[in-house]
Amino acid sequence: MTARGAASLPLHHRDLLPVLLVPAVALIALPLVGSFSTWVTLTLAGLAMGMIIFIIASGLTLVFGLMDVLNFGHGAFISIGAYAAAVLVPALAGFLQVDSLLYNVIALLALIALAMVVTGLLGYAFERVIMPVYGQHLKQILVTVGGLIVAEQIIVAIFGPVQIVLTLPTAFRGALVFGDVAIERYRLIAVVIGLLIFAVMLLVLNRTRIGLLIRAGVENGEMVEALGYHVRRLFVGVFMAGSALAGLGGVMWGFYRELLTPAMGMDVMVLAFIVVVIGGLGSVGGCFIGALLVAVVANYTGFLAPKLALVSNILLMALILLWRSRGLYPVTKR
Repeated sequence: MTARGAASLPLHHRDLLPVLLVPAVALIALPLVGSFSTWVTLTLAGLAMGMIIFIIASGLTLVFGLMDVLNFGHGAFISIGAYAAAVLVPALAGFLQVDSLLYNVIALLALIALAMVVTGLLGYAFERVIMPVYGQHLKQILVTVGGLIVAEQIIVAIFGPVQIVLTLPTAFRGALVFGDVAIERYRLIAVVIGLLIFAVMLLVLNRTRIGLLIRAGVENGEMVEALGYHVRRLFVGVFMAGSALAGLGGVMWGFYRELLTPAMGMDVMVLAFIVVVIGGLGSVGGCFIGALLVAVVANYTGFLAPKLALVSNILLMALILLWRSRGLYPVTKR
């Protein structure tokens, strides 16, 4: 597998077609929606939702693309990240409830930092468990699904089976109104964070020494080891980073829904896997495009044909795979 394919968008001109899918879908939906203001609202809401889905799915595709690990336990880190943030919310109530964008952003960053640290450390421990089944996909599925179920039951044991309300910070509530167009403030925050995560992932994987070593380790681990580098440590770091991204996604998804449930990770995992399959297994760039595509299609379908909203993602995945059987940006195999 070529690691560069997992890190970035292919540069060949014909591979620019998937990038045009999101604007193409938006333009097709415009006359169907009818109202321009409604169309803008739906589009921006879809892009914001897509960014959150990308954050959640990026850790999954990173681990699979660079380590070839099918981690169904990724959903556990989503839930744990959200609940870890909920534990800290009372301590930051003064920052979250004051109508100050600066204080609210500081509080959100603190919640995100806690969630990422907790899930990153748990990811390290979990990687120790699944290490013996590297290269054995069936056993990976069994072990990671089992880990997801156990983690969900631990959450129920600690917090109970009840739902927990996660209220948005005061400055993030409401919407910015431009004429007839209303843009929710939290969605703008989600777009900024999603773009930042995408940019950092591409920068680290393609422009840093660590990224070079990771990609070289995927290509030829024995050669990298012969040069004196510990590939094993690098891959553990990748797994921890993927788990931390799941925790970050859990916080963002929790505030997006303003509600936490023990099964929230399991629920969103289906969507994350659809995005990873659509984007191409192991492709960060494909994951980004796939997340935006899934979100905008779901938004338009929910508005135009609510009965099809629940199956729109499955239909979209089927259509994409009929066009490109390995996803939008499949990594190349050697």
